[in-house]
Amino acid sequence: MKTIKQILDEKKKPLTTVGPGNTVQDAIDMMMARDIGAVLVVDGTKLIGIFTERDCLHKVTAPGLNPRDVAVQQVMTAKVRFVTPDLEVSQGLALMTERFFRHLPVLDEQQNLLGIVSIGDLVKAKISEQDFIIDQLERYIAT
Repeated sequence: MKTIKQILDEKKKPLTTVGPGNTVQDAIDMMMARDIGAVLVVDGTKLIGIFTERDCLHKVTAPGLNPRDVAVQQVMTAKVRFVTPDLEVSQGLALMTERFFRHLPVLDEQQNLLGIVSIGDLVKAKISEQDFIIDQLERYIAT
């Protein structure tokens, strides 16, 4: 079984973070430039929240706020669920499905930020794993 650490090791995109005082527009600009759906909000090196496309839609756009006038800290999700790097991909997928998350920060035992995984990262890994198993079974049957 593949672990979250292995997914992080394979990721090519750099980790994107913003500070709590950055504007929502700053976060949106970063997300658009990097083609990602979430940014982690950090204070120094400490993870304090996550800002996602869903946060933008529900907490900024729907109420009619100007993203240039709103600090990320005001609209981020502060109660962040995270995973550790030793978690298996299937467990991460189960958590994301159960809680309707699309992004999960990854922290080590000392609460140091290691990265973030998306549902797409985990689904891609799971499909790759299933393809490998199918290939092995086909080879076994053919012999």
